[in-house]
Amino acid sequence: MATLSLYLFDSTYLTHYHHPFAIRSYLQPSSIASHSFPDIDNVGSKIKARRRSTSRFVALSTHSNPRILKSNRKSRYGQTLSPYDSEEDEHEGNEDDDSEEDWLSDDEFGELQDYDADLKKLKSQKMANTRLGGSSTGSFYSPDGKGKMKARKSIDERFSQLSEELGLDEKCFPLLIYLSTFGLKESHFIQMYERHMPSLQINVSSAQERLDYLLSVGVKHRDIRRILLRQPQILEYTVEKSLKSHVAFLKDLGIPEVRIGQIISAAPSLFSYSVENSLKPTARYLVEEVGIRKNDLAKVVQLSPQILVQRIDNTWNTRYNFFSKELGAPRDSIVKMVRKHPQLLHYSIEDGLLPRINFLRSIGMQDSDILKVLTRLTQVLSLSLEENLRPKYIYLINELRNEVKSLTKYPVYLSLSLDQRIRPRHRYLVSLKKVPKGPFPLSSLVPTDASFCQHWAGTSVDQYLAFRQRLLLKDFATKYGRR
Repeated sequence: MATLSLYLFDSTYLTHYHHPFAIRSYLQPSSIASHSFPDIDNVGSKIKARRRSTSRFVALSTHSNPRILKSNRKSRYGQTLSPYDSEEDEHEGNEDDDSEEDWLSDDEFGELQDYDADLKKLKSQKMANTRLGGSSTGSFYSPDGKGKMKARKSIDERFSQLSEELGLDEKCFPLLIYLSTFGLKESHFIQMYERHMPSLQINVSSAQERLDYLLSVGVKHRDIRRILLRQPQILEYTVEKSLKSHVAFLKDLGIPEVRIGQIISAAPSLFSYSVENSLKPTARYLVEEVGIRKNDLAKVVQLSPQILVQRIDNTWNTRYNFFSKELGAPRDSIVKMVRKHPQLLHYSIEDGLLPRINFLRSIGMQDSDILKVLTRLTQVLSLSLEENLRPKYIYLINELRNEVKSLTKYPVYLSLSLDQRIRPRHRYLVSLKKVPKGPFPLSSLVPTDASFCQHWAGTSVDQYLAFRQRLLLKDFATKYGRR
């Protein structure tokens, strides 16, 4: 059952901006001296007051079964963090604090002279009815064939309230406009501000250079918004001294270039960790202490990128001791489980691992059999008890007339879809009167549809798919009382 991670969303900000555009700017180092920072305490109180009046939510992340993850981490501003990207040790991961300044360029707060004239011109076009009580639609700019900007809506009108609440200077507006091309709205900027206020004061040309680089190494345009909401500091990391070195590290691990973007999107906080003092030692620990073969390290990281930003020594030792004591599991079996499903290092023992082991015990499995199942199909530890494991067990006993011990031989049964695979194939063979006597053979559920139809049903794939579709529609109608 999918669950959503919800953040408050202001219903007055529903403006959509559809036209991407390019931004050109020149830097004025003299602006650094004149730059002013907002009163954070005052801003915080305004944000809290504003949030009390909101009633909508926006979903930022989903997971099939997040209850098994440790989800009680919060940011320095008290905001709940996603269980997918371990940022709780951000400062610990950034062990070389003295070198952090090398990641930042000298022009981060440069003034954008090119926009001065545009801002003055557009300010005169401000509408009398501001967005304090309503919403507006449309884009501010859209490029023509030569890349020139066309005014569609006043910058002031869109960001005036945001500027007032956060204390942002007009010099930040070009950055906000550029980030809007990735789908970020006012509520998202507030989240970024809460996580890391300086991220909204970066020079727009520097931000564009860094995001362009991420796109060039395979990050999807649609993922940029999620990355910025989870790790807004990424706008501060320079391409040459930070981003490239981290990408090179991933390539050295053996991560294929086509998967680099996916790794970054899944664990953007890895950029806040030192390659030499944190990431490389973590990789060495996985090989030398945990026992992951060096050739398997790239596969493990691709399955769970968050493993690079965990306190791996603590998570490994805790779960190793748990499986050793609870199931009598030897080290080799535990290492095999981690290699197949490294996500188990993220799972809570009390709320995730132990309840699933106890469920398998409750249906009659011995600890030795449970260990065999988990070693062969470690993903069982990620499946929902009520929505997945229990219904499949009931169907196995009541409909397939099979025994629990068959799961030791065919643990893959627990990973198959009850509605899309198990029930349709069983019912199809019953309708054809081709069900063997005795317990239903679980081996018929394993092969592809083509192989199943050829070796078990003796019909065409199209006939089986048509039957499955009718069965799904019938079950849907029964479930929701429709005939």
